[in-house]
Amino acid sequence: MNTPKRPRRLALYKNLSKASKVVRYEILKDRVTVRFVDNSVYIYSNQSATPGNIEKMKTLAVAGKGLSTFIDTNLKDKWMTKVR
Repeated sequence: MNTPKRPRRLALYKNLSKASKVVRYEILKDRVTVRFVDNSVYIYSNQSATPGNIEKMKTLAVAGKGLSTFIDTNLKDKWMTKVR
């Protein structure tokens, strides 16, 4: 019997501005997963958003500031998958 894998836990976004729509994130080699305050989850990849934008998202996610604004300004419809 195969045991299902547990879903990965997304890291808590620091939200230093206290006004971000981003709640959690996960960084992988070629993508960033983002959970927003409305519980929607989007995956942005090198293919959908370009490697430069993904690297910028990674930097902002770790810094805890500016990720939501960057997504709103540069990546509105450039997600690879909407998880929920």
